Amino acid sequence: MTHNGVGAAPESASGAPASPRDARVIVASNRAAAGVYSDTTGPVIVAWFEARGWAAEVEVVPDGEPVGAALRAAVASGTAAIVTTGGTGASPTDRTPEQTREVLDFELPGVAEEIRRVGREHTPLAVLSRGLAGVAGRSLVVNLPGSTGGVKDGLGVLDGLLEHLVDQIGGGDHVRVG
Repeated sequence: MTHNGVGAAPESASGAPASPRDARVIVASNRAAAGVYSDTTGPVIVAWFEARGWAAEVEVVPDGEPVGAALRAAVASGTAAIVTTGGTGASPTDRTPEQTREVLDFELPGVAEEIRRVGREHTPLAVLSRGLAGVAGRSLVVNLPGSTGGVKDGLGVLDGLLEHLVDQIGGGDHVRVG
């Protein structure tokens, strides 16, 4: 896995320097990638980022290794925040957490736990999500469920964390309170 070194200017897929407020949304869906139906979760996440002044791109890929390839490309380009949706359940084709774990330098288990806890307030099925959150290079990576409700719950958790986490991952100092 290639990470940008400290002080190196990250580059986007086009070779231009990546903005510290660039996000990539990776939709892990075999059926959406095959054109069986249109994805509905990616646009929700993109709109959420854009409402916060971020630029966001969505990529729809089949679950499994294509998710890993998309994650590695996003990390290599210096994308500040990478959010996946889908592929976190218990079906035989749900492989997003495994692909994510291979890319992460370290996990942020409290973030994933809170996403499940908040989701559990709306549906008991939220505990079935195996989604991860962590850091890869200078990128925050978060797995969200593939349902619109699960995505909204997860974004609600990220709402209070995103800016601080991205600042910390980028080498920012801790904000002192009180």
